[in-house]
Amino acid sequence: MFHGMLIEKDDQGYRTTVKSIDENVLPAGDVTVKVLYSTLNYKDALAITGKAPVVRTFPMVPGIDLVGVVEHSDSDKFAAGDTVLLNGFGVGETHCGGLATKARLKSEWLIPLPSAFSPQQAMAIGTAGYTAMLCVMALEKNGVTPDKGEVLVTGANGGVGSFAIAILAKLGYQVVASTGRVDQSDYLKKLGAKDIIDRASLSEAGRPLAKERWAGAVDSVGSHTLANVCASTKYGGTVAACGLAQGMDFPASVAPFILRCVTLAGVDSVMRPLADRIEAWQRLGEILDPAIFDDIVHEISLIEAIDVASDLLAGKVRGRVVVDVNR
Repeated sequence: MFHGMLIEKDDQGYRTTVKSIDENVLPAGDVTVKVLYSTLNYKDALAITGKAPVVRTFPMVPGIDLVGVVEHSDSDKFAAGDTVLLNGFGVGETHCGGLATKARLKSEWLIPLPSAFSPQQAMAIGTAGYTAMLCVMALEKNGVTPDKGEVLVTGANGGVGSFAIAILAKLGYQVVASTGRVDQSDYLKKLGAKDIIDRASLSEAGRPLAKERWAGAVDSVGSHTLANVCASTKYGGTVAACGLAQGMDFPASVAPFILRCVTLAGVDSVMRPLADRIEAWQRLGEILDPAIFDDIVHEISLIEAIDVASDLLAGKVRGRVVVDVNR
């Protein structure tokens, strides 16, 4: 038996509880990990609350991120005592995830914990920070450099947004933050944002083309926001799209792409090849100031995560939530 969060769906309905779980629930894998920390992401919150069909098989331990110590390994890649990190690969959706004290995983999903970070710091970054780094790498790959002008970050108070601001500012970009919580401007400016705009200016239906402003953008919102960001991106600019907080739709025209040569770069973090993951985590270790975690992160217990999931979906959570699964 181990302790964890379990999502069940049967004749009694959809429910999430924290309880003792039989190890038989864990699917096949060649590495067994004692989990130290997990996180609470937007996708986790959808799974825990049942607000979207994130979970594909039941029962399911949610949690798309985890860091822990290898207890048993049938793989030559890892040995007992190694500290490992996982983001994505369908964990918490189709394969039991990190919001429990134990996980059984496939070795090809794991990377060693980067030496730059403690286990708690790695989960403070989690999928959100790792995705933000992938977005910045996409901008760099497409030639968006600090001298090109302002870079917009939407969903700025969220996990991806917070880390995107911090990373871009550290690299010398002029960052503009779009948020629905302008009362959090001091927080965003402390992360490195030079200017703050209200998300309302982007969240309604707009024109196919707007005045050129952004050299690049990191968007975790989607829908009308993404369409308006593309419409106001400068000639040759790039928008890295990684989220759908406003919606999955994309009510836009081809005008920005064929008249201004704008690139819309989709960024997936779930099935990303290991080489990209390792590069992203290495870059994070080189760029991030450890002091940033004090501003972005707060830690909760496993039992608290159920209530906090609802707060996260309601837009009441700032930054990142780390879950200590052992308390």
